Amino acid sequence: MSETETISPEQSPRAATAATWALAVHGGAGNLQSDTEHEPGYAESDYLAALERVLQTGLRILAGGGAALDAVETVVRAMEDDERWNAGRGAVLTRAGTAELDASIMDGRSLACGGVATITTVKNPISLARAVMERSPHVLLVGAGAEKFADDVRVERVDASHFVTPRQQRLWQRAQNLGESEHGTVGAVALDLQGNLAASTSTGGTLSKLFGRVGDSPLIGAGTYADNRSCAVSCTGKGEEFIRRGTAHDVAARMRHGGHALEAAASAAVADLRPGDGGLIAVDHLGRVAMPFNTAVMYRGAADSRGRFAVAIR
Repeated sequence: MSETETISPEQSPRAATAATWALAVHGGAGNLQSDTEHEPGYAESDYLAALERVLQTGLRILAGGGAALDAVETVVRAMEDDERWNAGRGAVLTRAGTAELDASIMDGRSLACGGVATITTVKNPISLARAVMERSPHVLLVGAGAEKFADDVRVERVDASHFVTPRQQRLWQRAQNLGESEHGTVGAVALDLQGNLAASTSTGGTLSKLFGRVGDSPLIGAGTYADNRSCAVSCTGKGEEFIRRGTAHDVAARMRHGGHALEAAASAAVADLRPGDGGLIAVDHLGRVAMPFNTAVMYRGAADSRGRFAVAIR
């Protein structure tokens, strides 16, 4: 990871050994984004700049004493609104040429969590996931029921065409002709000044997926997990593999029950995946960040109270 900017560390007696707040973000793992070198706005430098912007957004919340939960929702909302990423506005299209969106969020303080899947008309799925967590007795809502709930709690709806961008239409058409597949996810994990952890993940899934397919991103324990006793995790890659292994929870379990430090736990969880399956971001209660992956690239960034501010792709 290459350093791009330095921020002043928090003045704290813990600063020499631990960060008082920390944030990590990802924009997907796999190959370089399609058309990266040729389409204006999609060069590697554009993705790095986009990662820097969302890091700045999240760190302002955390450095100002804001909650980890607010930081991870705000960061992911910003990425859902940026069509470079496979989430929200930039979601890849299903085999039918439509967008179906998934998201989840978890509060490490209470283990409260919420997720939504296969939604088609909610502008920011991560905010609906948070509403499921805070304003319903449930953990996961899907499809038409989730969208009805969005109306009930006044989460913004849009026409389904909002998600069908010209770029994704081109990628979808090429997939029909060449059989190509593409996947990606966005996510954030954070530690706040109160010592609380949180995680969030959002995705459009895999290009040309079957109608109704659900990956790991809205599933607590598979693609998202947070527990103040261990860590917060957001995964990205081939969702079916993360579901099979319960990867997000696996990192936390290795820490709690195996006594592993964060880096060892996260690396071991990714090592259990097949080469090319993906990666994850994680942060623990001491503000340590891990971002292992086994793909060609993972779009990622991290910042903390000690002055770290870095983004990377390769």
